[in-house]
Amino acid sequence: MQAKIAVVQKPPVFLDREATIARAVEAIDEAADAGAALVIFPEAWIPGYPTWVWRLKPGTDMALSSELHARLRSNAVDIERDDLEPLQQVASQRAVTIVVGVNEIDSRFSGTTLFNTVVVIGPDGTLQNRHRKLMPTNPERMVWGTGDASGLRVVDTPVGRLGCLICWESYMPLARYALYAQNIDILINPTWDNGELCLATSRHIAREGGCWVIGTATAMQGSDLPADFPDRDRLFKAEE
Repeated sequence: MQAKIAVVQKPPVFLDREATIARAVEAIDEAADAGAALVIFPEAWIPGYPTWVWRLKPGTDMALSSELHARLRSNAVDIERDDLEPLQQVASQRAVTIVVGVNEIDSRFSGTTLFNTVVVIGPDGTLQNRHRKLMPTNPERMVWGTGDASGLRVVDTPVGRLGCLICWESYMPLARYALYAQNIDILINPTWDNGELCLATSRHIAREGGCWVIGTATAMQGSDLPADFPDRDRLFKAEE
């Protein structure tokens, strides 16, 4: 079968959950108008990937890290609170499948731990899958907890059998195999990574798994950060 797939390259409204979700709805409408049946957003896109973890120094920047983490936490997505309802509604209205990375907080349990999560919303508006990153990479562990692998599932969609691995999970052979064993058609890899090594990995997975691989990273510059972002000019150059 043939299907049109949209990979969203718009930046989030950084650290603003509601505004980012509103931007996502606009992007989904735009993609659906162009005939897309599947719309894909990058890793942790709502409300933005915490890129500061790669720039701040342990210890000396602890106060700033705490301030940024608090802002991220207050804008994290709580699925049980129906934070994703606007996306579920537009998915149903436009009959599209949506894959989106979120910073998730789970009010059913501690309500404190954040997870790097990717969700799949079906064209009927239902939540088809929620996969939490198994092992956050290096300093990401200062922000996110570990996933439990319950989301290593392939789901049926109108564009094919679809599963997700987040960023460097693509380097985990057993995680890949868990999806291959479910007859995956499309492996989606929301990521913060880029470059030739990332592309080579995607090509390898496509050949190894006999599936299509779609990788998507956030297109964002320093100028996209909000004006009140703490130490913005020190951490990020406007043109970066």
